[in-house]
Amino acid sequence: MQDRHRPGHHQWPVSHAEQTDLLPVVGADAATQRITPVGEPKKRNLRKPALIAGAVFGALVLLYGIDLLVSGGSVPRGVTVAGVDVGGMSREDAEAALRQEIEPRLSEPIALQAGTVEHKLDPAAAGLTLDWTATLEQAGDQPLNPFTRIGSFFSTREVGVVTATDDAKLDAAMEKLVADTAKDPVEGAITFSGAQPVPVDPIPGQELKVDGARETIVDGWASGRKLDLPVEHTPVKTTPEGVAAALEQVAKPAVSGPVVVKGEGKNATIKPEVIAGALTFAPADGGGLTPKLDLKKITDAVKPQLAETEQEGKDAEIVFEGGKPTVTPSVEGRGIKYDVAFAKLLDVLKKTEGREITVEYAKTPAKVTTEEAKNLGIKEVIGEFTTRNFAADSGVNIRVVAGEVDGAIVKPGETFSLNGHTGPRTEAQGYVGAGIIQDGAPGRAVGGGISQFATTLYNAAYFAGMVDAGHQEHSYYISRYPAAREATVFQNADGSSVIDLRFTNDAETGVAIQTIWTPSSITVRLWGTKRYIVESVTGPRTNETPPSEKEGPKENCKASNGAPGFTVTDTRIIKSLSGAEIRRDTRTVRYNPQPKIVCPPQN
Repeated sequence: MQDRHRPGHHQWPVSHAEQTDLLPVVGADAATQRITPVGEPKKRNLRKPALIAGAVFGALVLLYGIDLLVSGGSVPRGVTVAGVDVGGMSREDAEAALRQEIEPRLSEPIALQAGTVEHKLDPAAAGLTLDWTATLEQAGDQPLNPFTRIGSFFSTREVGVVTATDDAKLDAAMEKLVADTAKDPVEGAITFSGAQPVPVDPIPGQELKVDGARETIVDGWASGRKLDLPVEHTPVKTTPEGVAAALEQVAKPAVSGPVVVKGEGKNATIKPEVIAGALTFAPADGGGLTPKLDLKKITDAVKPQLAETEQEGKDAEIVFEGGKPTVTPSVEGRGIKYDVAFAKLLDVLKKTEGREITVEYAKTPAKVTTEEAKNLGIKEVIGEFTTRNFAADSGVNIRVVAGEVDGAIVKPGETFSLNGHTGPRTEAQGYVGAGIIQDGAPGRAVGGGISQFATTLYNAAYFAGMVDAGHQEHSYYISRYPAAREATVFQNADGSSVIDLRFTNDAETGVAIQTIWTPSSITVRLWGTKRYIVESVTGPRTNETPPSEKEGPKENCKASNGAPGFTVTDTRIIKSLSGAEIRRDTRTVRYNPQPKIVCPPQN
């Protein structure tokens, strides 16, 4: 019986009708041939595709093997280093290609862009060098994965360079780079060129992000392209829109024409140039600008024009006629209230029409009225002192300062300041250059000799029983002054006080200062109502120290033997007019030794 399920064959089921169609073919081997019924599929031949596939696979295996042999030890295909294609090259050829292409860049300055700042960096100074061996090693070996190898024919892979750094040099270069690329923020503003307003748009500041910038430089310095460094921006408060609004709404109208200031019987004019010089703008919330006016500049421009409409006041003064104090009457002033007048000036400047201001006047009473001066009880000398022996040029300065102080009034409870009363003592005030002692050697300065007047005034206040409110003795003892009972004063070049002489009037009556100058002496008298009898007791000199030797200046040197230093105490004994002791004021002073000046030999 025939086996219907032989392996490798697939049998379809056959009906009775179909069986009648299985007839022998004439001339054919009945055992091997038959007629195929309609609808039965023909047997497929799979041997040919399999043979083709096998051949292709074998070829690929052969090519893969050949590629492994050929490319062994080479740089993987598709690899680029700093933009240079070295894929498939031997290590030696790859290094040679890289050196040829990249080495010329390594000595060139590195172009940097940090925000809005362009900069260049010297790689050698920054300690940057290229490690060729490590650079090629990081490319790796040829991949064994066949798919990766096939993909390398159609792709590239940038591996970059390996940089060796000298950290000390790179740190120093980064520190300088931070300073060179930093920009302070610029706030929006409006300036003036003459009377023409000029807008200034705001510009944010910037600061280099050091870590990110360092990484960018190390990674990309050999690429030859400009490197974009990260920065952190510092915001500004203003906006371009805010600046534009202030320009149109305030600045332009402000200088569109003059402002008329109406006084009594005369008018003044504030010119656009004056307005431009006094008008400034400050950043405001919301991005805008706040206008501000320097009213002093405005007042200084207007005041001379309206000066004749004002009346200058004058304090009552004490003058000394026939050796006695006399009161000169005070004069009440009448002045413009400029602070009130210009309080609304900014509102006027925002308009282009109706630019007028009317000023108001107010009485300005004297600081010391005639009645007050007469009631101060200034009737007798309460303290007096005289010093002598000054040089002619010092005498000029003593005369000038004495003239400024003569007639000064110190009300009850007030403190008199010599520096405060005279103000700056410069050539403009009539002072001249005169001798001084500086570091134990003679010198010259404008106002020299004033300390002699200070000493004279101090002693007059001392014997009048005034309260010492601050004074300082000379560093070296000067023989024409009483020890521990003298004073010096000093000002900076701008007139600001450094060493001052001050005393307080603690009496219920006033004090007037009289000065009497002659070419050889200066006398200071304090007038008031006498309260005390004052005595001075000077103790012995103690702790004497010999002078040291010091070389004098090369020019105008004057040799001297110097003087020893010492300590001394002065006691002021204050008694009532009946002779009863009220109190004692003791002061101890240490004088430095005055150096012995030795002049250098003259050529």
